[in-house]
Amino acid sequence: MSKRLKDKIAIVTGASKGIGAGIAKHLASEGAQVAVNYSSSKEGADRVVEEIVRKGGKAIAVHANISQPKDIQQLFAKTKEAFGRVDILVNNAGVYEFASLDDVTPEQFHKMFDLNVLGLILASQQAVKYFPETGGTIINISSLASVSAPATSTIYSATKAAVDAVTKALSKELGPRNIRVNSVNPGVIETEGAADLINADFRKSIESRTPLGRIGQPQDIAPAVAFLASDEASWITGDTLFITGGFQGTELK
Repeated sequence: MSKRLKDKIAIVTGASKGIGAGIAKHLASEGAQVAVNYSSSKEGADRVVEEIVRKGGKAIAVHANISQPKDIQQLFAKTKEAFGRVDILVNNAGVYEFASLDDVTPEQFHKMFDLNVLGLILASQQAVKYFPETGGTIINISSLASVSAPATSTIYSATKAAVDAVTKALSKELGPRNIRVNSVNPGVIETEGAADLINADFRKSIESRTPLGRIGQPQDIAPAVAFLASDEASWITGDTLFITGGFQGTELK
């Protein structure tokens, strides 16, 4: 079976665990060579790389804090040094915190917006410099929260609504250069980072309102990213794909 991302070079930010790790491994299984970005968990990134290599793929782990412009520049420079170019950027790195309005702080605002929005924009800016003349593709990992906006998620939901807007704006700006920009918006996904959120009561509540009857897994997201990164999606840009198992609820807490 042919691999639809054969010889493509991908950067996946925040790929040491969770959704990002699942995406990195799936892109590699489709033939891409992958830069597995991490900010704090070198061990996690190394495990992802080891699994990819063990299965015959090519990958490197690259440290970069996506909220820091110099780190972003180094991420792309090291990827080009290792693989020669960049074809695909998956903007997955992000952080979430929930707080009531009374507890919102400027520090919390800047922490989430600097990574979830500004970092995504600056990484996209670098990607455009590295993409070949034939074009490239950017996939932003947003969230159902961009439209469901549950209580106490004021800042987080605002960052994801911004990601959706950035996706549409960049698709229009970059389309003439054959650079496609789309977003994937997961619902509730069972990851290491969400372990404190998904308790038994929460799980039961979400699953009872999800038509497909279960909470999502990272492997539910990765194939859609691979599709959007492939030539099969060559006429898809500016779109937002919600992957939620059919869940449309407004309350995630």
